[in-house]
Amino acid sequence: MASQQSRQQHGPHVGRSARTGASRAVAVLLLAGALAYSTWSVEVFLPTGLSPGSAYVSELAAEDQPYGTFFRTVDLFAGLLVLAGAVWALLRRSPRGWWVTAGWAGLALFGAATAADSRLPLSCAATADPGCLARERAGGVPWTHSAHAVSSSLAVTGALAAMVLLTVAARRRTAPWPALARTGPVLVLLELAATGWTLASVAAFEADRGTWGLGIGQRLQVLFIAVWLVVLAWSVAARGRKGRDPVSAEARGE
Repeated sequence: MASQQSRQQHGPHVGRSARTGASRAVAVLLLAGALAYSTWSVEVFLPTGLSPGSAYVSELAAEDQPYGTFFRTVDLFAGLLVLAGAVWALLRRSPRGWWVTAGWAGLALFGAATAADSRLPLSCAATADPGCLARERAGGVPWTHSAHAVSSSLAVTGALAAMVLLTVAARRRTAPWPALARTGPVLVLLELAATGWTLASVAAFEADRGTWGLGIGQRLQVLFIAVWLVVLAWSVAARGRKGRDPVSAEARGE
């Protein structure tokens, strides 16, 4: 009898501790992924030979670049960390809410595509090397150039979907994340603007009309994704500290 009473008294506490630990684990994975995804910023300290104003971020990781291996490695870790955090969140309690489920799925796509991106590097930097640009337009570059374009597009699509869906979930209080509810809409708008800038710049570059600040637009694009990931990680951890797992709370319809 005493043993049964002890289990009844400690059971809720143990369950709550487990949920808190899961929330913290998801938050740590997302935060670490965001930091790894921001490593491109160390280019200001490295003699990369590429212009931040015109070069693609992914050109830092090109096979012919001096620090390509470093940037490819951190991109791989960034993708895998975010993927692990998103999958863990999805598997914790099988949330029933469409916004949350689809949002975590979008974030998982972002993580997987980012990891794939690092394994499909460009062979050279077309924005800085006229010979590389000529080979690319003549179809003389490896197939990884085309595959990289696809994986990069999937990564951005997944990130945008996650940002919109999880921010909406926070605003609707489907997920109890006040910090994301407050900050998310601004970051979504900034991300959409940066994505529009990037797409317009890519079109201009491919039409031989200059780069239109392609490097700046794309760096803002990846920066806003990283900042949003930090806010999401903070929101998940904050709910965990209050003893309530946002994933399981949403599953209960709270």
